[in-house]
This record gives sequence, C-alpha cells and structure tokens, in this order.
Amino acid sequence: MSPQKVKPDNKQLTSPDERYGARLQRRSSATALLQQVVAQETANLTATLERLQADGSLEQAARKIVAAKRRFVAGGSKSWSYASLLATDLSAGMANVTLIDGTVVRGVDVLSDVRPGDVLVAFSLRRYARSTIALAEEFAAAGGAVVGVTDDEDSAVARLSDVAVVVSTDSASYADSPTAVAAVVHIIATLAAASAKGARRRLARRDAITARLGIYADGDR
Repeated sequence: MSPQKVKPDNKQLTSPDERYGARLQRRSSATALLQQVVAQETANLTATLERLQADGSLEQAARKIVAAKRRFVAGGSKSWSYASLLATDLSAGMANVTLIDGTVVRGVDVLSDVRPGDVLVAFSLRRYARSTIALAEEFAAAGGAVVGVTDDEDSAVARLSDVAVVVSTDSASYADSPTAVAAVVHIIATLAAASAKGARRRLARRDAITARLGIYADGDR
C-alpha cells in the first residue's frame, strides 16, 4: 500500500491569525489545550516517521547529501530555522556545508556557480517563501540536485526535488507543528554522519579545537 499523501490540515486556514481563531479562541482551559497539543504532536510525529521509514526518503536524502561535492542548505522565513539547524549538524561531520543566509551567502552567488555534484537541501513549509522556490528551481535548472523538505507532496519544491521528504505539520496551535520537521533534521544529519568518510575524525578534531579555544563553559559538552 502506498504511503498516505500529506497535506496541511485545514489548508484554507493559511494565516496564523485564522488558525488562532479556529483553534484557540474558544478553548475552555489551559489543561484541556495542553492535552490536545500533546496528543496531536505525539500522533503527528509517530505517523510521519512511520511513513518516512516506509517510503525510504530519509535514506535517499542522506545518500544525496553524502555523495555531493558541495552541500547547500536554504529556507525562507520560519523554514530558515530548520535550515540553520541542519547546516550546523551536517557541518560537524562533513566539509563543504554552506547555509544560504541571504546576507553573507546569497542565493544569486550560489546560483552563479552551481556544478554537477552539488546538492541543495531546501526547506519549504507553508506559507511557502517565494525565494526558496525560485532558488530550488534555478539550482535544479543549473544541474544541481535538490532535496526538498516540505509539508505537501504537491508543493512547488517537492515537484522540483530529486528527493522529497514530506513531513506532517498538523497542529492544535495557531502555528504549524515543528516537531516532525526537527526530528527529520536530526535523522538526516545522523544518517549522513554515519555514512560520511572521515566524520569520526572530524568530530574528534572539533572536540580538541573547541577545548583549546574554550568555546564552551567548563564541564559543558
């Protein structure tokens, strides 16, 4: 049986204001809301991870990242937070990981030098940032591979992707759930590090350097 399609719940509720009015305005108590949020997050995470294990997209995404010569990560608006997290975790275990932040590293500069063997991990969650869609489109047209992390298999970035990792962001809150997205970031980074040549050596060297530089507080790993 094929994995169930994932689309944002109540897709007509596109703005946080609309979702607040529909989900939170009439709640009877904080306790009832807490129970509903916990139940929704638990169910959402379980369903998403079961489906991603079945469709193999997490392993495919990690393989694309490991095989790449250069790895770029991008996301607009709220999705930038997930992009930053993945770039940070990937860079601990492998070289040539670049976060496209729009300031120091701009999309136009990356697109001017896309090479075969490059990969872009593009986070695109509703409300979908136009900049991320345009970046993924141009990156793919230039011959790079695109791994999309998105909440709808029919989203623009999913259609552009060589591998699409589709997460569910269903929520009882005015904000779409970040829980499954954060879990997917963690899993992709873990799978990539486990397969990357020299990851253990790089991590050990980073530990030694951070200790010499005193980056962390005493006793804090």
